[in-house]
Amino acid sequence: MIKYTSLNDHQLVLQLKARDEKAYKEIYNRFWAVLYRHASRMLSDGEEAEDVVQEVFLNLWSKAHTLELKTSLSNYLYTVVRNRIFDHFDHSKVKEKYMASLQKFIEHENCETDFLIREKQLFELIQQEVDSLPEKMREIFKLSRNSGMAYQEIADHLNITESAVRNQISRALTILRTKFGLLVVICFYFK
Repeated sequence: MIKYTSLNDHQLVLQLKARDEKAYKEIYNRFWAVLYRHASRMLSDGEEAEDVVQEVFLNLWSKAHTLELKTSLSNYLYTVVRNRIFDHFDHSKVKEKYMASLQKFIEHENCETDFLIREKQLFELIQQEVDSLPEKMREIFKLSRNSGMAYQEIADHLNITESAVRNQISRALTILRTKFGLLVVICFYFK
């Protein structure tokens, strides 16, 4: 009968490769506490340190048959723990960047959506005011702003003078300015 506590690291690894559970248990008992302290110092979080060490030991067992050590068992285990912690840090950074990016997107998207809703509401109010203009003024104004016709084209189309067109558009703008202000009319209706 083998006394596992008296085996050196190399002998334990040979037994481990043969899928000897008692050798695995001895390695676990020998190294768990020191690896936990090492991980705990690096992570400053006991639960995360415990998770890392448990993961290292689970991988040690699952890959025992292919384990090839070029160094001592303790160096190997320390290195694996350190690398898992670095992976954890990298994952945390990626997660933080993703969360920050997501938060920025949500905030920007909410602002953008709110702006678009308000813009649509304002456009509808302006459109209602344009629709309530006197009939001839409304027709001239829409030909100018919606159809993009020049004053002379509107005059020719309606058989009126260009100064009559200019006068009607000026009066329409005055009415809209008094209701919405110059900036609103310029920004939202005359793009």
